[in-house]
Amino acid sequence: MKKIFYIITVLLLGIFEASAQQESQYTQYMYNTMTFNPGYTGSREVVSAMGLYRTQWVGLDGAPKTINFSIQSPLGYHGNGIGLNIVSDQIGPTKTAGLMLNYAYTIETASDLKVSFGIAAGFDNFEVDYTRLNIENPDIYMTGKESQFSPNIGAGVYFHTYNWYVGVSVPKLLKTNFYDDVAASVYSTKSHFYGIAGYVFDINPYLRFKPAILAKVVAGAPVSFDLSTNFLINNKFILGGAYRWDAGVSAMAGFQISDAIQVGYGYDYETTKLSHYNSGSHEIFLRFDLFTKSNKQLINPRFF
Repeated sequence: MKKIFYIITVLLLGIFEASAQQESQYTQYMYNTMTFNPGYTGSREVVSAMGLYRTQWVGLDGAPKTINFSIQSPLGYHGNGIGLNIVSDQIGPTKTAGLMLNYAYTIETASDLKVSFGIAAGFDNFEVDYTRLNIENPDIYMTGKESQFSPNIGAGVYFHTYNWYVGVSVPKLLKTNFYDDVAASVYSTKSHFYGIAGYVFDINPYLRFKPAILAKVVAGAPVSFDLSTNFLINNKFILGGAYRWDAGVSAMAGFQISDAIQVGYGYDYETTKLSHYNSGSHEIFLRFDLFTKSNKQLINPRFF
């Protein structure tokens, strides 16, 4: 089993290196926008906390697992915000834990357009656990665990009104390298550029429709596109689907339990050759919006 685990791990790491998509992947990206665009911070205009868990390629040894927790809050009366974002990614014998502090400054125009400029600063800790591998001819240095701490910074801008948004961002600007005990680089990260956009159509008082797109650009890999559509029914139920270009299709569902609590679930089905070796990916999130005394409820639940 350990030998199979090692082979699968090498394949997984090869896939990620070849595609150069090293940052966490999300199906329900429209609900945790602050994770990859610090300009979004505070734009919900309430204290908002969110937890997300994703298990990818279920049934494949060493497949990615992601835990994401974020909390954000407005500052003052002009939409400025602060936020904290924590992500833990595990792929085979490797684990990356990151923490970023966000700040956004918002300019309000004469219309309802708001332009938010965000910055982020924090760190990643990359760890390799060689004890989880069964290597036939182990190098004397490939024993135990090794880890490396790397600081990073990010930036983003987010344009938004009541019914549409557009944003561009680079959540991590600095390239980092992981070195083992013999000073050989075994892992490196690259900057990922993100572009997002969405529009909410009010079809009638009980139905709203939102198409959205997320584009990811990184050197050495093709541009990646996530296209999604969601319907908000009676301000309570959310049903939708998504397509990841040349990679997979997804189904999404959500429920607004109360004015303050929302839960969502997403399922991905691979359209690549990997579909023969796994039963898909699952993702679930829970979000709490903590209203202040002067803003006990939102006129309508935010659709983004």
